[in-house]
Amino acid sequence: MEIDPESLASGDRYKLLIGSVVPRPIAFVSSLSPQGVVNLAPFSYFNAVGHSPLALMFSVSKKPNKTDKDTLRNVRPVSEGGMGEYVINLAVESYIQQVAEAAEPIPYSESEFDYLDLSTAPSKVVRPPRVAESPVAFECKTLQIVPIGEFSIVIGQVVHLFIRDELVDERHRVNADRLSAVGRMAGYDYCYTHDRFTIPNGFSPEKKSDSQRSS
Repeated sequence: MEIDPESLASGDRYKLLIGSVVPRPIAFVSSLSPQGVVNLAPFSYFNAVGHSPLALMFSVSKKPNKTDKDTLRNVRPVSEGGMGEYVINLAVESYIQQVAEAAEPIPYSESEFDYLDLSTAPSKVVRPPRVAESPVAFECKTLQIVPIGEFSIVIGQVVHLFIRDELVDERHRVNADRLSAVGRMAGYDYCYTHDRFTIPNGFSPEKKSDSQRSS
């Protein structure tokens, strides 16, 4: 079928998007309000921007009443009423239930850490704490927030990285099995990252030439 996205209701566009763009990594973002309240929320519109500088992005929607979500309020620059800092923790198997539960709305004056079986650990460079249970935590400072309709893309530079020793080898390669990351699918579905396969590296001009000659 052929579909014009603008002909669909917002909810139908959403279902097509999250059902097709899979699996999605999950940013488990801890942030701090100017009043000192720690917020924790998951975002599956999340990915890397690049490594020079090391930068990450995640996208935040509006609340149903069209106001900014707590995380967005916190990560905005200080000149816009926020703190301009946050930590991206990873979503992993050992606490994926808490990741899902953190999506439930609570008042801005309250912290998800008061309700979830998770604890905080102090960050090294930024003021918001990281999730102590997270095997990887990226401390970020907000570089730019790009509004796209009802969404805001938050781009942050990683200013410090915490990662457990047993996850990384001497060449800084991360052990995916030990990381045990979880991906987001559609609806209430998630996926593991255990079942992987390898494709031999690189394109060979010789192979291409052989193929062209044989045809």
